[in-house]
Amino acid sequence: MEKSIHYIPAGVCSQTIDITVEDGIVKEVYFEGGCHGNLQGISLLVKGMKIGEVINRLEGIHCGYKNTSCPDQFAKALRILEQK
Repeated sequence: MEKSIHYIPAGVCSQTIDITVEDGIVKEVYFEGGCHGNLQGISLLVKGMKIGEVINRLEGIHCGYKNTSCPDQFAKALRILEQK
């Protein structure tokens, strides 16, 4: 079953994260704003991965002095999507 979310992250440079998963596997990820090259790389690396694996790898990452990061916000969005 396919699920998607349009997530508005907090405390980071990216303005939105659009995610589509199918049967618990990340199908598509698109970040608007933020460090384009890095976020494009993350999007490609997680494609085809299980949601839980992505969350385990990215949750809790900090960006500089911030208590969060774009990858951490992505993990938060996946947790919400997981509960749908």
